[in-house]
Amino acid sequence: MKLIFVYNADSGPVSGLFDIGHKLFSPDTYQCGLCSLTFDTFAEKKIWKEFREKADAEMEFLHRDEFEKKYGKTFTYPVVLEEKEELETVLSKEDIDSIPDVEALMKTISEKITT
Repeated sequence: MKLIFVYNADSGPVSGLFDIGHKLFSPDTYQCGLCSLTFDTFAEKKIWKEFREKADAEMEFLHRDEFEKKYGKTFTYPVVLEEKEELETVLSKEDIDSIPDVEALMKTISEKITT
């Protein structure tokens, strides 16, 4: 199983700095629930990094511009997809936005991996 996590942010240093500023000064309006769950202001959350490194599934993490270039598709971001014959949505933006914390995300992903 391969899960593809697509952040609602573009790649590159300028976008990264903009995201940090947005998280610092206006976190309530930050537009990427997946980023908020898996990253602190400056780095990936340690508990999430350990989880993904030990998971029994291949995981790919992309910014929306990287995803669209590689796969030639668009979705409402953030999104978690499963790569089968077609890309299937595992967690939609609405699903991700309803997850309260990184622990709940890890539980949800674990359940998806084992089903």
